[in-house]
Amino acid sequence: MRVHVVDPSAYTPPYDRALCAALARTGLDVTLVTSRFGYGDVPPARGYEVDERFYRLAPGRAGSGVRFAAKLAQHVPDMLRYRRAAREADVVHFQWLTVQPVDAHLLPKDRPVVLTAHDVLPREPRPGQLKAQKRLYERVDAIVVHSHAGRERLVVDLELDPTTVHVIPHGAFTHYTEIEEQWALPVELAAVEKPVVLFFGLLRPYKGLETLLNAWRGIGDAELWVVGMPRMPIGDLRAAAPPNVRWISRFVDDAEIPALFRRADLVVLPYSQIDQSGVLFTALAFGRPLLLSAVGGFPEVAELGAAELVTPGDRAALHIALRRLLDDPARRERLAAGARAAAAGPYDWDTIAADHAALYRALT
Repeated sequence: MRVHVVDPSAYTPPYDRALCAALARTGLDVTLVTSRFGYGDVPPARGYEVDERFYRLAPGRAGSGVRFAAKLAQHVPDMLRYRRAAREADVVHFQWLTVQPVDAHLLPKDRPVVLTAHDVLPREPRPGQLKAQKRLYERVDAIVVHSHAGRERLVVDLELDPTTVHVIPHGAFTHYTEIEEQWALPVELAAVEKPVVLFFGLLRPYKGLETLLNAWRGIGDAELWVVGMPRMPIGDLRAAAPPNVRWISRFVDDAEIPALFRRADLVVLPYSQIDQSGVLFTALAFGRPLLLSAVGGFPEVAELGAAELVTPGDRAALHIALRRLLDDPARRERLAAGARAAAAGPYDWDTIAADHAALYRALT
């Protein structure tokens, strides 16, 4: 069976490539159809082909307005060209659609189309956006979500046909653990002897960074590392942060990830809303204990013994949970053992690929 995994803007190269490699191990003929990732290196293709046919003319630096405008100008022609190329596939599986209201009319025809709803619904929907999202979902043959909470939102809130919505978990990013550490922690971080709490990933408003910084006050016997490229203003947050907060405010390349996660004694994700998170599945791969907000699919990870939960936005509860875990290494180790078991069990990529392959066969 020939499968195209499609991510036009290369939004999630680690996920795309881990899925493609796992699908290839099941015996499927897999092509990742995407664009060049502008921020850094990507995992090597193992057992599958890569076709970077989207946005071949992309001037300017990654994330710049010039690059965005060039991509937007090429988008419809590229989607139309891909619709013709999709005839080579038996199943087309989109990971993301770059301009959803337009792309709903540009999907391939005469081939089963699957869409993974990484962002199940818009976080702050504009007028009419939910109806447009529902129309998009109704145009594909199957929707993959990463949690039962995500499925419930689509079936109950959006009233989609439940037979079209399939729960297939996100996989643990174990490929990061295989990276030979070519990047050491900066000297100022490597010298830290106190416990380290890691907040990692793109800095966005919904991720609860302000709540975390407020909850961190009064914790003086550990360090909080805030690591990731800002997608929001952070100047005031940095200025007001306690002195035991360290910042790496830039894109972090794959080669840098192992050193950061291996050093972390606890990974914290105090999000206000989410379905699932690639950062969470990176922490699972490294067997790191997790402290999560009780949102989206996070409680499903906690049920496996890999995380503790707090109420989103409750800085007092977050402070107490941080204090409790920092004071109790045995408690952290129990969570770490749960993380390792989860990564090797329900969040193993071969299991996830088998579930995808079964869905593809059902559609064809």
